[in-house]
Amino acid sequence: MKLIRFGQPGQERPGLLLENGDRVDVSKEFRDYDEAFFRDGGLEKLKDLLECQARGLPAASSDARLGPPIARPSKLICIGLNYADHAAESGAQVPDEPVIFFKATSAIVGANDDVIIPKNSTKTDWEVELGVVIGRKASYVSREDALEYVAGYVLHNDYSERDFQMKRKGQWVKGKSCDTFAPLGPFLATKDEVQGVQKLGMWLSVNGEMKQQGSTANMIFDVPTLVSYVSQFMSLLPGDVISTGTPAGVGLGFDPPQYLKDGDVVEFGIDGLGTSRQHLRAFRSS
Repeated sequence: MKLIRFGQPGQERPGLLLENGDRVDVSKEFRDYDEAFFRDGGLEKLKDLLECQARGLPAASSDARLGPPIARPSKLICIGLNYADHAAESGAQVPDEPVIFFKATSAIVGANDDVIIPKNSTKTDWEVELGVVIGRKASYVSREDALEYVAGYVLHNDYSERDFQMKRKGQWVKGKSCDTFAPLGPFLATKDEVQGVQKLGMWLSVNGEMKQQGSTANMIFDVPTLVSYVSQFMSLLPGDVISTGTPAGVGLGFDPPQYLKDGDVVEFGIDGLGTSRQHLRAFRSS
């Protein structure tokens, strides 16, 4: 299944993207795709609904804005330097354990929403990433069992302000959590929709020029390892997202570095997870 949320910001309704490209509205059956939905067996109920009533479900407008495909999760956990080529371009050593940092969930927006370059930013950067959505509470899970706790996968761009991240002291979170810096979607693909999660092609372009081309096959730590590892330090709750790192080709890695500016267009995608497009807009006081 491909789960979507559609409507204006703060008013999104849950729906599904069907195989033929049609959108349907399931808001009469489900309040939202939130922690309670996943915790209470929502995916199984949604599958039953789709099998029984797919043709009878109300249509959702194909023109409606797509919001993030999950309601604001309790955590958006990111993994840094999880591709050796990205570690090299960043001038960092390949880690011997996953590097964990957080991104504020207030940064989450829809797949095609504008991204706002923050006030006083000069180094806003891009990072296409695979997001893993947790389906049930996970605490101290083994690597062998880890995928049993995964609901599905989602496309993510881990936008970053490099000066905020690296020169403003403290943790990376300051450069990662600016408003609009976490577009998710266009949909959440359940596990059965994604064949071979460790061999997905991924790409990103800026103004039509290809910047990143990679594969999840090149992760240093794979999805089961990451789910298990993070669960050793905190409980993962239903709906939480783990963003699994980016391949080489970020703006920081070019010589000289390349950063985003007002009017730029970023497009990116991952096999089986659709594509996303953002216009970059400079911060303006209201």
